[in-house]
Amino acid sequence: MFVDTTISKRGTKVYVRHLLRSSFRENGKVKHKTLLNLSSCSDDEIAALKLAFKHKKNLSAIASLDTIETKLGKSIGAVWAMNTIAQRVGVAKALGNTKEGKLALMQVIARVIDQGSRLSAVRFAKRQAVCEILDIKRLDEDDLYENLAWLAEHQKDIEKKLFEVRFHGVTPTLFLYDVTSSYLEGDKNQLATWGYNRDKKKGKTQIVVGLLTGPDGLPVAVRVFEGNTVDTKTVAEQIRTLARGFGVKNVTLVGDRGMLKGPQIAALPDDFRYVTAISKPQIQKMLSEGTFQMELFSDKVCEVESDGVRYVLRRNPIRQQQIADNKESKLASILKTAEDRTKYLAEHPG
Repeated sequence: MFVDTTISKRGTKVYVRHLLRSSFRENGKVKHKTLLNLSSCSDDEIAALKLAFKHKKNLSAIASLDTIETKLGKSIGAVWAMNTIAQRVGVAKALGNTKEGKLALMQVIARVIDQGSRLSAVRFAKRQAVCEILDIKRLDEDDLYENLAWLAEHQKDIEKKLFEVRFHGVTPTLFLYDVTSSYLEGDKNQLATWGYNRDKKKGKTQIVVGLLTGPDGLPVAVRVFEGNTVDTKTVAEQIRTLARGFGVKNVTLVGDRGMLKGPQIAALPDDFRYVTAISKPQIQKMLSEGTFQMELFSDKVCEVESDGVRYVLRRNPIRQQQIADNKESKLASILKTAEDRTKYLAEHPG
């Protein structure tokens, strides 16, 4: 068998035809039989076939497997999947197609797949085909730190674009809000200071992070505050984010009792409502005033309205069991201590 190549010219056009053919003798004459039309094959494929037929009796002459070296290429699957998701949910569009936007998306992908530092993200790019997929020409640690500054500068615009893509003009009316803290090992952060440390890390400065989510619990906006900022002082910033940044009206803000207190509630705009919990002293006061009655705290949900505020009451069986278990644990500890002391006194009468 052999590859028969024919080049013909018609006017200004050149036609190339490749046929896989075999030769045979019939009545003393050499004849050819076409087995397959190879015209759709690339030039490289045709060249490979011709080379193979040329050395068909000794293919080892083409190349020896002993001389072939294998090389592990970059992984592509996880990065491709994350980039596809980013395109679908609007993250890629919100960040933009500029160099800075691509670097930001690269940091998002690296953070999801391989959590780590900026240096870790650079190493990640050497193992994964993220630069090739996102068309990033160069990348080092300094590029990523500079990109964080760009992100901080454009954060509000990016959040607004994500908000618009996510809700498609149908703005939700319920938002959830909470704060946490994160301790720092370094000493150069401008917001780092001493404060109420939720991580229980003694001797560490910290920052406070406020997270605002939609009704589904997915983030809408995040803000970072000085480490000694109390929870209640972060609320005003989130209200401004909703009202000015996203143009939201008729909002119900959900926060815990440490966040939404009297001054914060009074500062809410008229079209902002809130859902929170009241403290034990507040409950005891309302019981003594007759606003609440103990029998209202049952398995059924009960509603009481007073001074324009609606209270929803119900006994919490989980919390009730926790309190009971705590009492049992303390009682057992006291009894054990008393038993040990009594035993000691009995063994040492004098």
